[in-house]
Amino acid sequence: MDKMLQSPDGDVTITNDGATILEQMDVDNQIAKLMVELSRSQDYEIGDGTTGVVVMAGALLEQAERLLERGIHPIRIAEGYEMASRIAVEHLDHIAQKFDFGPTNIEPLVQTCMTTLSSKIVNRCKRPLAEIAVKAVLSVADLERKDVNLDLIKVEGKVGGKLEDTELVYGITVDKDMSHPQMPKKIEDAKIAILTCPFEPPKPKAKHKVDIDTVEKFQTLRQQEQKYFDDMVQKCKDVGATLVICQWGFDNEANHLLMHRNLPAVRWVGGVELELIAIATGGRIVPRFQELTPEKLGRAGLVREKSFGTTKDKMLYIEHCANSRAVTIFIRGGNKMMIEETKRSIHDALCVARNLIRNNSIVYGGGSAEISCSIAVEAAADKYPGVEQYAIRAFADALDSVSIARAENSGLQPIETLSAVKSQQIKENNPHFGIDCNDVGTNDMRKQNVFETLIGKQQQILLATQVVKMILKIDDVISPSDY
Repeated sequence: MDKMLQSPDGDVTITNDGATILEQMDVDNQIAKLMVELSRSQDYEIGDGTTGVVVMAGALLEQAERLLERGIHPIRIAEGYEMASRIAVEHLDHIAQKFDFGPTNIEPLVQTCMTTLSSKIVNRCKRPLAEIAVKAVLSVADLERKDVNLDLIKVEGKVGGKLEDTELVYGITVDKDMSHPQMPKKIEDAKIAILTCPFEPPKPKAKHKVDIDTVEKFQTLRQQEQKYFDDMVQKCKDVGATLVICQWGFDNEANHLLMHRNLPAVRWVGGVELELIAIATGGRIVPRFQELTPEKLGRAGLVREKSFGTTKDKMLYIEHCANSRAVTIFIRGGNKMMIEETKRSIHDALCVARNLIRNNSIVYGGGSAEISCSIAVEAAADKYPGVEQYAIRAFADALDSVSIARAENSGLQPIETLSAVKSQQIKENNPHFGIDCNDVGTNDMRKQNVFETLIGKQQQILLATQVVKMILKIDDVISPSDY
C-alpha cells in the first residue's frame, strides 16, 4: 500500500518507497534514526530494496528482544546474527544464477526492472517504463568496464498527458523556449555555442556613476552599447554557430539583434543542464566571447521547440547529438505527485539495471530467496554448540517475516501460505518457490519471471545485520542534559 505524507508546510507526497517515507518522517527516537540511516544506505548503494531492509532489521530486533527476555547476553546474540548472516549470504551465492544479456538481448534486464516496478504506483505501465529504463542505462553504459554513470541520465517531468506518454529522448530536454517568439522553432544540423558569459556590455567592478548632460553624449553611449552587442553576435556568427545557449539573460536590444541576424538563442539555462548539453553535443562551455572557436561548438542533428497542451508550456529538445551518451527520460502524468512518484520508481529501475550490468547474478523474488535462506540457516544452527544457535534460529525466523509481510500485503493467509511454500521448497529441493502475490496460479518464481539482483539481496541482509548488531551493543542513551 502507498503512504500519503504531509510536510509541515502542507506539501503532500504519495509513495511506497521506504527511503522516501523514512526520510520525510519527523523521527525523534535515536534508534529509529539509525533505521532511517539504514534505509538511506541501501538507497545510496543499491537504489532498491529500501523497504525490505527496514522490515528485516525490525524483525531481527523483535527476535532479539525475545532472546534477551530469556537471559541471553546481547553480545552472544550479535555474534549469532553475524554467523547467520554469513550463512545466508553464502547460500544466496549458491542459489544465484547468471543472466546473459547484451545490447541486442535486453529482455532479461527488462524482466528484472519490471519486478522492481511491480510494487509501485506505476505498475500498470511497468513494461514500457522498464524498457525505457533499460534502454537509457544501456545508452550510457560502458559494457567493457561494466560501469554506468547515472548522472548522464536526466529525468524530467511535466504535468499533463498520461503516464503512457512517457518517452526516452536520445539527447537533452531543456525546460526553456527560444528567447524571441519569431525565432525558428526547428533547427537541423545545429552548431551550438554554449556560453556562460552574458550578452551585455562589461560593467566596472567598483561602484560607478555616468554623467550625461548632452544628447550627443547619450547617442555616443548608445552607439557604444550597440557596438558591444554587434561584436558579440558577430563573433558567434563568425565561428559558424546556428544556435546560442546562454547561462545568463540578455535584454531586449540584444534579443532583437539576435533575431535580426538570424541567430536563434536560448537564455537562463541552468549550470547542470549546460554541462549535460556540452557532454551530449561534444561542445565546450565558453566563458568569454574572445575564446569562441569553431572547435568548441557542440553539434546536434535536430533542435526543436515542443508545445504542450493549452497552457502554452514549451520545451526545447536537443536530439541526434554527436555524443548520444547523455539521454533524458521525459515523464508525463496527471499531477505533480504522480510525476514525483514515477521519478522515484524510474530511479529504482535504473539502479537495478545498473546493478545487473555490474554483476549479472540474480536470485528469484517473491520471498523465495528469503525462505530458502531461512531453511539453510535453520539447518546450520544445529552445527553450533554454543548459545549462538538460538540467535541463528532467531535469524531464520526473522527472514521468514519478510515473506509473511508479502503474504499479508497480498491478502493471503500469512502463516498458511509461508508453511506451504516452505514445505514445497524442502520437498522438491527447489529454491525458486515463493509467495504467489498476484494469484497467477504457480509458486515458481522462475515461471513468473520475478527476479531480484543478487548484490541487492545480499546488501539487504548485511546492512540489516550490521545495524542490529550496533543497536544490541548499546546499553545506554546519554543526552546533553545528563552530563
